[in-house]
Amino acid sequence: MNLPTQTRNARLVWAAAFVLLAIAPFVGLYPIFMMKALCFAIFACAFNLLLGFTGLLSFGHAAFLGSAAYVTGWLVRSAGWSPELGIVAGVLLAGVLGLVVGLIAIRRQGIYFAMITLAMAQMIYFVCLQAPFTGGEDGLQGVPRGKLFGLLPMDNDVAMYYLVLAVFVAVFLFILRIVHSPYGQVLKAIRENEPRAISLGYDVDRYKLLAFVLSTALAGLAGSLKTTVLGFATLTDVHWSLSGEVILMTLLGGLGTFAGPVVGAFTIIGLQNFLADRVGSWVTVIIGVIFVVCVIAFRRGFVGELIAWQQRRKA
Repeated sequence: MNLPTQTRNARLVWAAAFVLLAIAPFVGLYPIFMMKALCFAIFACAFNLLLGFTGLLSFGHAAFLGSAAYVTGWLVRSAGWSPELGIVAGVLLAGVLGLVVGLIAIRRQGIYFAMITLAMAQMIYFVCLQAPFTGGEDGLQGVPRGKLFGLLPMDNDVAMYYLVLAVFVAVFLFILRIVHSPYGQVLKAIRENEPRAISLGYDVDRYKLLAFVLSTALAGLAGSLKTTVLGFATLTDVHWSLSGEVILMTLLGGLGTFAGPVVGAFTIIGLQNFLADRVGSWVTVIIGVIFVVCVIAFRRGFVGELIAWQQRRKA
């Protein structure tokens, strides 16, 4: 199979996936579930930009999603802001927090970088637990969807779904553009061999810091959308376990691939939704067992193994 054929087949797959997402509300798929899955797909794609294409493992990414979720929820519910302004504020806050945390953590590598991000995330979790406007353990409830730009009411689930879908597509194309840009090639070089990138004259800390801020801002976008869709923000959104879930989504779908985090997010959210009413709290154990089996049988993740199989077939 030559390269043009591969490219054409890939475009057909992406077109089919987009069509399926576009008609999802009309083929029996619950819009709320689909919107939640798309929000977590954005979150996983943002995390994959950091780990899969830059090689930085963050154990505290939930803090950026959760902090943006709280800020958007409070501004829309209590301050009367429009939903689009609340979402923008959440993204900006997540980006600023990412800049602060990144300036501290980016000086270290490997497990030290991961532990610093986890420690900073726990501090943010404590703030969300103690701050009066967050609602403490009860969370922030009753966030209205409002009207987009003061004109389009978002109370209709189908209308809200297409807004979330449009944001997801925009984020996906944005990450695709970043990775295929000269900046993205430098990120890959840093991931593969950081000392060599330094020897070539690149300021790797600056490149990694920008990647970290972009990733946290996109994670904040996912959190802001999630609060707008579901109407609440809770401590679960900033808990360290959610940081573990996004790692699981990325690895399960395929680290360093574009479709992998999306597949992983839909798989995990789908399993949680399907098993929650059937097995209760055992859902975490079952997902853990599935993850272990997949890591043993599909070390590159679902999409990674499929790409490797296509390459072997071509050879």
